[in-house]
Amino acid sequence: MAKGPRVVITLECTEARKLGKSPSRYTTTKNKKTTPDRLEIKKYNPFLKRHTIHKEIK
Repeated sequence: MAKGPRVVITLECTEARKLGKSPSRYTTTKNKKTTPDRLEIKKYNPFLKRHTIHKEIK
């Protein structure tokens, strides 16, 4: 178990669902105290074969 404000989050592709493909998902950690809002990162989507914006999901 991790101690402190760091939590494990899941990032999901925003463009894949619009196109009817399966979304790519990544897991990472973030510090909840310094970034309380949802995270957005550009990551590679292997289904679309390009980099897309991935947003934090619940």
